[in-house]
Amino acid sequence: MINKLDLKKITHLNTAFEIAKRMSFQKSKSNTSFIVKLSIAATSISIAAIILTFSIVNGFQEQIAQKVYQFWGSIRINPINGNVLNESAQLLNTIQQLPEVKSVQPYATQTAVIAYEKEMEGIIVKGMNKRQSIPFLQTSSNLRELLIEKNDETVLSQEIANKIGASIGSVVRVNFLQNGKVQERKFKVKGIYHSGIEEYDAQFIFIDLTVLQLMNVESTEISGYSIQLHENANAEFIQKKIQAICPPNTVATRIEEDYPQIFDWIGVQTVNRNVAVTIMLIIAVVNLLTCLFILILERVHMIGTLSAMGADEQFIRKVFLYQVSFINWMGIAIGSVIGIGLSLLQYYTGWIQLDETAYFMKTLPIKIIPIQIILVIIGTAVVSYISFLIPTIWINKISPAKTIRFD
Repeated sequence: MINKLDLKKITHLNTAFEIAKRMSFQKSKSNTSFIVKLSIAATSISIAAIILTFSIVNGFQEQIAQKVYQFWGSIRINPINGNVLNESAQLLNTIQQLPEVKSVQPYATQTAVIAYEKEMEGIIVKGMNKRQSIPFLQTSSNLRELLIEKNDETVLSQEIANKIGASIGSVVRVNFLQNGKVQERKFKVKGIYHSGIEEYDAQFIFIDLTVLQLMNVESTEISGYSIQLHENANAEFIQKKIQAICPPNTVATRIEEDYPQIFDWIGVQTVNRNVAVTIMLIIAVVNLLTCLFILILERVHMIGTLSAMGADEQFIRKVFLYQVSFINWMGIAIGSVIGIGLSLLQYYTGWIQLDETAYFMKTLPIKIIPIQIILVIIGTAVVSYISFLIPTIWINKISPAKTIRFD
């Protein structure tokens, strides 16, 4: 207990701080020190959970979106009403000159049947420009980047290759139905890709665009253009600019509009994140309120003594404010270290694995955004200090005469 002698030994400016420090950390017969440590631990767990939640959801949203963007681009131009779209160097150059556009590539798709030895599988063939790198490269004779450089080369998905028993170097047969006739072409497997998105892996193989074009009446016919944007570009704004320069009977659409089921799933993760963060924040606030109520109840006699010695309500509230600060900032600091540490551990080691069929990836993704962590720290501190006002309202109702008489 703090007496007059104790108060005289310390200066007026730091009296409240010293009282709060002794209450929180010095050993005594009361349970104050244990309650403070328990509250710090609970706050730390809440902060660590919030940081991990943000990092994981950020990673999911970025990686899944990037997989779709790599496969189709951020914006696509396609013909409508059964019209034919012909490759145009002028249109391609006009779009490429837009500052927000990273690259523009023509592509064509056609259904076919792939066969190897006795196995057959229905597929979609995607013709790509020779200058365009194949996405999601898994293995291709130890190459870091894979380009289809010849008309007789193809890249299969790992899933299709497993189904037909093909591997790098195998020569597969692809049968196209063209004008009522079957045309068979032979391709050598140059590489294997794996996106983790079953909708793509189960259907698509890549070949040279000119192979598909030469089978058409018009050798410049394509299915559309795939447009990649620079990071942080406003896709909706760029879409409108591109639509304004598109030829008649064509439409420019953002990939989010073409694959709403995937991006809706990404959006759901934001809702889940917000719910989880709210729950963790409520737990942290309830924990702090409970701690303060217990500390005030345990220190009723001390509050009465300080009041009898002339301490006003503001001084007593300041004592508990310092105590809240000890709990709050120590909990935030420890929780931040734990949350960031676990996030970095997963980022560099990938020790947590996922079911790829359900989550589109094998490893739990992590993306740390520093501004989010700063906002979590500031937001938690602000909410904690605001919630601190609730239990301290009870302080002015404590009667010094009654509390000093009570033991």
